[in-house]
Amino acid sequence: MSHGISGLDRESGIAANLVTASLVLVASKLGLPVSTTHVAVGAIGGVGADTGRLDRRALGTILLSWLLTLPAAATLAWSLARIG
Repeated sequence: MSHGISGLDRESGIAANLVTASLVLVASKLGLPVSTTHVAVGAIGGVGADTGRLDRRALGTILLSWLLTLPAAATLAWSLARIG
């Protein structure tokens, strides 16, 4: 992820990992379902935006795939349920 979204040096990589770990731990304590991958992508995107190395096209592609995944999965599941 880090190569496609933003180039990370040691400090920004540590920051992204600490943010990811913190958010996942807090969400777990609160019983909130979060995707570690989604949180990590957000943290890497945030660090990339701060350092000016964010590849907006790569991040946009990831966000688009996330937006399309839910309705595509729902449509496929509905179609398969109708067949069965």
